[in-house]
Amino acid sequence: MSGGGTGVPAATGAGGYPPLGELAFLSDCGTAALVGPDAAVEWMCAPRYDAPSVFARLLDRRVGGAWELTVEGAGAPQRWYAEGTLVVAGRWEAPEGVLEGWDFLAARAPGADDARGLVPAGALVRMVRCVEGRVRVRHRVEARPDYARRGARWRPAGEGGALAEEEAGLWLGADGARPAVEDGAVVAAAELEAGGELVVVLAYDGVRRGPVTTAGARALLEETLGAWREWSSRGSPYEGVGAQEVRHSARVLRGLMSSATGALLAAPTTSLPEWPGGPRNWDYRFLWHRDAALVVLVLMRLGHFAEAGRYLRVLLRHCTAERGELTPMLDLDGGTGTPEEVLDHLEGYAGSRPVRVGNSADEQWQLDVYGQVLDAALVYQQVAAGTPHALSHGELAACWTVVDAACRRWREPDHGIWEVRGRKRHWTSSKLYAWVCLDRGVRLADLPGSPPAPEAGRWRAECAAVRADVLARGWDGGRGAFTQAYGEPQLDASLLRMPLLGFLDGRDPRVVATLERIDAELGEDGWLVHRYDPRATDDGIAGPEGGFLLCSFDMVSALVLAGRRAQARERFRALCARAGRFGLFAEEMTAGGQMLGNYPQAFTHLGLIEAAMNLDAARDREALHAWAARAS
Repeated sequence: MSGGGTGVPAATGAGGYPPLGELAFLSDCGTAALVGPDAAVEWMCAPRYDAPSVFARLLDRRVGGAWELTVEGAGAPQRWYAEGTLVVAGRWEAPEGVLEGWDFLAARAPGADDARGLVPAGALVRMVRCVEGRVRVRHRVEARPDYARRGARWRPAGEGGALAEEEAGLWLGADGARPAVEDGAVVAAAELEAGGELVVVLAYDGVRRGPVTTAGARALLEETLGAWREWSSRGSPYEGVGAQEVRHSARVLRGLMSSATGALLAAPTTSLPEWPGGPRNWDYRFLWHRDAALVVLVLMRLGHFAEAGRYLRVLLRHCTAERGELTPMLDLDGGTGTPEEVLDHLEGYAGSRPVRVGNSADEQWQLDVYGQVLDAALVYQQVAAGTPHALSHGELAACWTVVDAACRRWREPDHGIWEVRGRKRHWTSSKLYAWVCLDRGVRLADLPGSPPAPEAGRWRAECAAVRADVLARGWDGGRGAFTQAYGEPQLDASLLRMPLLGFLDGRDPRVVATLERIDAELGEDGWLVHRYDPRATDDGIAGPEGGFLLCSFDMVSALVLAGRRAQARERFRALCARAGRFGLFAEEMTAGGQMLGNYPQAFTHLGLIEAAMNLDAARDREALHAWAARAS
C-alpha cells in the first residue's frame, strides 16, 4: 500500500465534526467525556461508560446534544492536561479580557483499604475565572438522554436554581449565574470581571447535591488533581525511551478502567468509523480478551499491581462460570450477552452509518482469546507468586479449564482475532495463540505452589503439535512469509507478534521475511501498518479502513527483536509525533494523520508502551515478558 502526506488535521472535520485527535478525554474511572476543540462536551454516557449517552453530538450534529461553553468574541481556546492528570485546563482570549478554566470528571483518592485506585464522585465540573479585563461567558447544556432518543425534561431541584432530569439521573447547579431552561436546554450566562468566577456542575449519578459553590468546586478540583497525581506517582517510575508518552498512556489506560469492577474498556465510544462514511462502525465499550496479556504486563511493569489483579480476576471469574469456554468480550460486569442494535435516528460521525450500540462479537468463536488469558495469568503469577496478591488455587484451576478447552478445540476453524463476519478459517494467528495457551499453561503448572494439573502431560504434547502445525501450514514458501490463514496467500499484521510471544526468535529468517513482506504490502509511508488488506480478505464487511496503530507499534517492537533498532526508533518517533493534541490515539489513522475508529483506544496505547520498553531494553527478547520472567 502506498500513500502520502503527514499533514496535521484541520481545526474542523467534515460536516462540522471535530477531528478525533482534537478531542480531550475526561475520566473519573466510572464514565468518560470527550470535549471538542471549541470546548463543547461532545460525548458522555451516564451513569457509567456503557450506559446510554446524554451528550452525543459526536454522532449527530443536529439531535445528539452537547454542553457548549462559549466566550463572546474569543476564538478556540488553548487547552492542555494539567500535569500528571486527565484534568483539562484552558485559556480564552477575548477582545476585552482573558478567561481561564478547568474541565474535569470529579474523583478522589481511595481510602487505605480501598483497592479501587480512583473513586468517581459522580459529577462533571466546568469552572472558569476571568483573570484580566471583562468577558461574557455562556453555558448551554442540551442533554439528550437515551442516545438522543428524547429531550431532557428539567425540573426545579433546590437552592440556587438547581435543576434535575430525574429519568436520566441528572442534576445541574451553578454558582455565578442562575441556570434557566430555554427551548429544552439549560443556559447559565454571566459577564465576569477580573477575579469573577462561574461554576457549573452536572451530577450524573442521580444524587441531588446541596447548593453549588465556587469554594466547593475548587475543593473538588484539588481533590481530583491530587487523586490523579497520587495514582500516577504510586507505580514504578519509568524513565526510558518515550517516558513521557508511556506515563501519559498509563493514565489513559487507567481512565478506561472501571474502578467499580476492574474491567478495562477497549474505548469509551461507539461507532466512530474506521473509514469516513463507511460501515465499519462498532461499539467498543467492552472488555476484550485480546487486550488481556498486554494490560496485565503493562500495569504490573509500571507498578500498578492492584489494577492488574482486579482486571485478571474479571476474566477468570468468567472462565469459571463458562467452564473454560471463553467469549471474545465481556461487559463491564464480566458478563456476556450484549445484543447489537442499530440507532437509525443518528446520522453517525461525518455521516458514517450505521450507528451501533452493543456488539455481537461475543457470539463468535475466537481461539486467540485462550492464549491471551493464559499469557496474562502466567506473567501475573510469575510476579505475584508468594505474595497476598497471587492467584488462588481456585483461580489457577479456572486456568486449567481454559487450557483443557484449547487443547480440545485448537484444530477447529474460528472467526479470528479481527472478528471477521464472514466464514470461519484456520487463521495462523489463532493457532499461534493456541500454542501460547498451551505453552503458558505448562509453565504456569510448573511454577512452585501451583495446584496439580492432571492434563499437563497432554498439554505438552499438544503444544508441540500446534507448533509443528503452524510451521508447516502457516508458512507459505512461495510467498516467503507466514500468511493470514492456512492455504491462503494474504498477509496479516497480527503475525508481527510471533517473536513478541516467543514462538520464534526475532532474527529467525522466516520472521524477518514475514516482517519485510508485511511492510512491503501492508505498510504505508514508512511508519503506518494496515492489519490486512480488506480487498483481499473476505471479512464480511464492505469498504476500506485506515492503518492499524497497534500493528504499527508492533512493527516497532518486531524490528527491535530483529536487530533493526535504528529503523524501529525512527518509526516510533514518527508514530508518537502523530498523536493528537492531547497525546491520545484512536484505533486507526490515515497516512495524512487523520485519526479513525473509536477513541482513545486502549490497544494503541498498550502497543505504544510495549514498543517504548522494547526500544529501551533493545535486546533480543520481548522486554515485558522478560521482565516478568526475571521477577519470578
